[in-house]
Order: sequence, then structure tokens, then C-alpha cells
Amino acid sequence: MKKIVLTMAAVATVAMASEERSAVESASESENSFFDRIHTKGDMRLRYETIERDDKDDKYRTRYRLRYFLDFDITDNFMLESAVSSGKGNPTSGNVTFRDDENWADYFVDVLKIDILDLAYKFDNSWIRAGKSEHHLYRPLKTQLIWDNDIRLYGVNYGYEDDTKAYRVGVNKIMESMNEGIDDIYIYMAQYMQSMKLENAKLNMGGGFYYYDGLKGNGTPYENGALGNSYTGGFYEYNYAILEAFSELQFHDLFGKPFKAAVTLAYNTAVSSDNFAYDASMQLGDTKNINDWKVGYTYRDIQKDAVFAAHNDSDFIAGGTDGKGHIITAKYKMAENLELGGHFQWSTLNASKSATGIEADYHRVQLDAILKF
Repeated sequence: MKKIVLTMAAVATVAMASEERSAVESASESENSFFDRIHTKGDMRLRYETIERDDKDDKYRTRYRLRYFLDFDITDNFMLESAVSSGKGNPTSGNVTFRDDENWADYFVDVLKIDILDLAYKFDNSWIRAGKSEHHLYRPLKTQLIWDNDIRLYGVNYGYEDDTKAYRVGVNKIMESMNEGIDDIYIYMAQYMQSMKLENAKLNMGGGFYYYDGLKGNGTPYENGALGNSYTGGFYEYNYAILEAFSELQFHDLFGKPFKAAVTLAYNTAVSSDNFAYDASMQLGDTKNINDWKVGYTYRDIQKDAVFAAHNDSDFIAGGTDGKGHIITAKYKMAENLELGGHFQWSTLNASKSATGIEADYHRVQLDAILKF
């Protein structure tokens, strides 16, 4: 943590020294400038969810997720980014389940967590972030094969993007360990993506490498356990050195709607078996304007040690790895700040993940109403 704080201070010093600012401003100009530099947004998602599986009791529950983002432009290039979210203690979800025996206030106070708190310095086509932030990695069709949507990382990360390419590098550490006695776990990451314009489409191709150092022989840092990874006697059996490759084709107009198709592969080079995963997805439509809609389909197969299970999709196959199946998603923009969505999953838990020790069917339905403000 000390290293991260020191790095954040160093970034701040360099950024502020590079800015050319007036020495004297009028009081009114200063006041207007201060409020102009504050940027806020948020959303509330209400969800009804059903989970039906062969190896455990079924679940039927109502949940919510609350997020609020506040950014402050310290200078034109230097920004403080922050956010709070519900779902305290869960690194891959902001969901909170409503219960009859809890006070209403408990759902909006005790469940909150600091979701983002970092310093970002932007220059030309590049940025540097230090602190707790989104991973900012490129994910074709927002696939969660390796990284869940809600994962936040502590560390120092650099990114570059222009019309033809993008790349990311970073060093991060798992800081929010929910279990005592966990040794340090570092994540070293790098990703490159090349874009090519076609006649009526755009092709994105690239890959990445993500190395988790300190997992082998260590306990799980989170309360939800190993989630499918090889874990014996309270310790991980392996480190994870994940090689990623992806290809994504984006059509501007197909049947009057934008269309995307993508394939993402993941291979854990640190393990000799059960180390491969893939995700094939497509999406028709978008939700930029009122009455817009989009539908998507994904088939995913993920072996038990292909990726670090505590950081990938928390909804697929009960979270983590060791299963396969189909996902259909849909979203409709009903108003400027209101969207309706659905997630329909038909999947299979492999025998080693099933609570009964034999292969089990897993079905999940999520119906969402998302209010943005």
C-alpha cells in the first residue's frame, strides 16, 4: 500500500509541475472553474433472479446494485477519480439481496464500499492511473471470460489508444483480502489490440498476458472460495499465467442494425491440464437512443484452471470456472435514463465443481430495470 501511495504522490507531482496555470484568478472565475471540474453520474439496478440447479436448492431472489461516480479535474490533464458501490466484500459484484429481517437503512449504509479511488494523468493518447481503478483492458463484446465487469485493481497502470491500436501495461496487487493470513498476490498484465478498417466493418485483433504471482501455496483472498480452481488443503495448487487471444468483427449495418461477433481464447501456461477456455459471442443492435434494443448470444467453455476464478464472470456457472454453456442477453432503452434488460443462461457444471460430484445442469434468469442519473 505504501508503494501505491508513494507512486500516486509522484504522479501528482509530475502532473502538476507540467501544467501551465495562471497565478491569479478572480473569485468568480475560481468558483465557476471549481464546479465545472466536478463530474458525477450514477445508476441503480433492480433485479429479479432465479437460479435452478441439479446439485443444490433453487434460489429466487430480488436484488439491487447502487453505484455513484464522482471525478474532479485537478488540472486539465490530471484527475481524481472516485466511486462508491453496494456489494461490500464482493470483488466481482455490487449486488445486494433484499431480506425481510433487515432494516431498510442497512441496504444503503453497511453494504457500501469504495469502488474506485485513483489519480489519473492523461496526455496525448495516453493515460497513467495509480490507486484503485477499473482495469481498462479491452474486452471484445465486453466478455467476462477472464475479467468480471466489476473487478477493480490496486496498482499502477498505463494505457495508450489511437485509431489503429491500443495497449495496456500494469502492476497490481490484491489488497482487499477478506481472509487473514494471506500472503501478497501481485498481478502483472499487458495487452495489445490492433484495429483495421474494412469496407463496412472494423476488425479488432489482439491478445494479452496476465500473470498472478503468489497464488501457488497461498489461501484464497476472498470469502467465496476458489470457485473451481484447483485448491487442496486450503491452498491453491498453481500460479496463473494466462495467455489471451481475441478477434472481433464490427459491422456498421447488418439488417439495419450494428452487428458484432467475437472469439476470445484463454490459456493458462502455468498448468499442464484443464487450462483452456474460450468464448464465442455475437450481438445485434445497440441502445444509444430511446426505443433502441440489442440482443446477444454467447457460448462459453472454461476449464477449471484456465483463468483465476475469483476474477472472472460471477454470474456464469455460479461464478468462476469449471463448466460450459449458453447465455442470451437482451436490453431495451425505454427512456433516456431507463433501460430494461434480461440474462438467460443454460449451462452445465462439470463434475468436480458440482456439489454432488456428478455433472449438473445450471439455469439462471435475471430480469433488470436500470435507472441512470
